Amino acid sequence: MNAYQIISFILIGTIIFAIDKKKEYIPVPVLLLIVGIGLSFIPFYHDVVLTEKMILHWFLPALLFVSAYEFPLKDFKKYYPAFITLSTIGMLFVAFLFAGLIYFTLGSALSLSFLAALVIAAILTPTDPVSVVNILKKSTNKDDLADVVEGESLFNDGTSVVLFTVVAGIYSNQKGFHILSFFQEFLLVSLGGILTGLIFGYIFSKIIFWLNHREYQVMVSLILAYGGFLTAEHFGVSGVLATVTAGLMLSFELEKQNREQTRNYLRGFWENINPVVLSILFIVMGLEVQKLIQLSEWWAMLVIFVLSLISREIILLISYKTIPNLRERFKFTDVHIMTWAGIKGTMSVALLLMFKDQYANQADMIISLAIGAIIISMVVQSLSIYPLSKRS
Repeated sequence: MNAYQIISFILIGTIIFAIDKKKEYIPVPVLLLIVGIGLSFIPFYHDVVLTEKMILHWFLPALLFVSAYEFPLKDFKKYYPAFITLSTIGMLFVAFLFAGLIYFTLGSALSLSFLAALVIAAILTPTDPVSVVNILKKSTNKDDLADVVEGESLFNDGTSVVLFTVVAGIYSNQKGFHILSFFQEFLLVSLGGILTGLIFGYIFSKIIFWLNHREYQVMVSLILAYGGFLTAEHFGVSGVLATVTAGLMLSFELEKQNREQTRNYLRGFWENINPVVLSILFIVMGLEVQKLIQLSEWWAMLVIFVLSLISREIILLISYKTIPNLRERFKFTDVHIMTWAGIKGTMSVALLLMFKDQYANQADMIISLAIGAIIISMVVQSLSIYPLSKRS
């Protein structure tokens, strides 16, 4: 991307955000995605390339950090058992159930092996905290329910990366699947990321308290968001969980020290950064769609989208029956909202691009089916979450 293209993305984003001030009926990220698809037919944008490193290293740390920093601590304390369960065991069950449904439904018609179905499921299982933060809370009056879905989304990215890494390794015949080694790797990557975030969050929150200049406090928060992520990734643990934990840790320390003025100033900065990052990311995601999708298999993409909803609904229903603070605080019909709010987006695209970089021209079917299901999810679920929540 060159400077002219980036400025044009920000300009387009500014116009869309300004027009859609309420951001309720037509979610802004979806509009940005659609604009990006339209721009893909203009030669000026043909050289724009989106890579998984761009998502993971440029965009995701900022979006995750602001989501974690803004997440209500009272709701984290109230619902953390649900967050942990849904983003770990729950997500693994969803992935394997989803893979089984894809295999038995489409395996014969598309010559998909169960392993290929599992790759698709691993890519599509994570829900998108970016989409949830910027769509769900703007389109529903169920704040507690939105917080549960957001909390699940914030933490399940760590699980999704571990699951995808193991599945992709099996797909490439580089290693076999061993349940014990999988959970060992999962615990190492996840707990290592959380520990990194705790350390960074604690140290840099103290530095922020020590500094008196607001500009320097903002600089330190940037270092915290990106430095924690890159450090964790350097040591082979979850940068996603490190950034989320660091954001929560900073928020906790600010609350404990009663630094409301500092909190508000940092919030103002990150709230200004957020729409800029979103504008660039979702427009470029739209530009990438045309390169990856094969419309001849549109019917299979639709089937996969429906199967993703079915598998998530089943596991959420079981979770609702077994997790006390979900059963006690929400209605049974709220499970349907949670299912529909599980939008696919940024993390799924990042995993898809990781897979594409490893298997370019070898797994075009998988890549096309996955990107098609992601686009359907973002458009259909995002546009319909508001009226669905009003009817529940």
